[in-house]
Amino acid sequence: MKRMLNTLFVMTQGSYLKKEGEAAVVKVGEVVKLRVPFVSISSIVCFGDVMMSPYLMGACAKAGISICWLSLYGRFLARVEGPVHGNVLLRREQYRVSEDRNKAASIARIMVAAKISNSRAVLLRAMRDHADKFDTARMDGVSTILKRRVEDVLGESDLNRIRGYEGDSAKAYFSVFNELILVQKADFSFTDRNRRPPRDRVNALLSFVYTMLYNDLRSMLEVTGLDPAVGFLHRDRPGRMSLALDLMEEFRPFVADRLVLSLINLKQVAGKAFDISESGTVMMHETARKTVVAAWQTRKQDALVHPFLEDEMHIGIAMQSQAMLLARHLRGDIDGYPAFFWK
Repeated sequence: MKRMLNTLFVMTQGSYLKKEGEAAVVKVGEVVKLRVPFVSISSIVCFGDVMMSPYLMGACAKAGISICWLSLYGRFLARVEGPVHGNVLLRREQYRVSEDRNKAASIARIMVAAKISNSRAVLLRAMRDHADKFDTARMDGVSTILKRRVEDVLGESDLNRIRGYEGDSAKAYFSVFNELILVQKADFSFTDRNRRPPRDRVNALLSFVYTMLYNDLRSMLEVTGLDPAVGFLHRDRPGRMSLALDLMEEFRPFVADRLVLSLINLKQVAGKAFDISESGTVMMHETARKTVVAAWQTRKQDALVHPFLEDEMHIGIAMQSQAMLLARHLRGDIDGYPAFFWK
């Protein structure tokens, strides 16, 4: 029985976190807002002006709880973590496979195929549920392209060409993303994917949710014993967790993108919850960030049947399972890495 540990998100400005016994305590001024036992959390993410005692940092490092600081608007600033976890033999094999372009391509290929397939599934699910609200011919055209790209990727062994197919597929997918926004069109109009900084409300939401997905997967990879910085699809770069980005590809469409669409279409976030600066940068208010974080935590509790393990589990457990399956493949326990194909 797997237990899904949670991430503690601290967004109230001026908060101070301290250690009391075997728990993290969040205070604002002299008022205790929250007390969370260490055994129930796997990571702490702090936004903006949030401070923490060194005793809590030490306790978190000892307990294997990672701490991440982000800017008020979700840009990564720093991370604190304890000793490296995991079997050194597993990490050595991970490094060997990453250096072998053929072996790296075999893993990257199935990850990209899963991402494209899951992107297509998002479109097909939307057309099934809201067929009367779409430009059906346009959506069918993109769906056909994505289906063909899955076949192209599965038949490709060159890593650069696999990356090229991934980029082309993402461009096609996002070309109809605006069609999936059914309400609040005036405030939530999407033209293309942009970031650093996001220039519209939809991209601000996507970037924020992707950041949470990235941090969760990084922690899951570390718990599994893998090095989140050494990937197979994404090139190594100082400060970038390439393997976390690799694993994100499978979960972006049906977990992160669908969450953003639900927040907009169910009117859980509104246009007035964002500020637009003179330079065009779009920033979420604190109330909107709290709404998104709560929705993210709820989304991870949704149940599904894992396509490879064939067990019913929460989405959060499914993400952890993918990290474990990747480790099993690298150890030689299973022949290939079974990427997550959403059904």
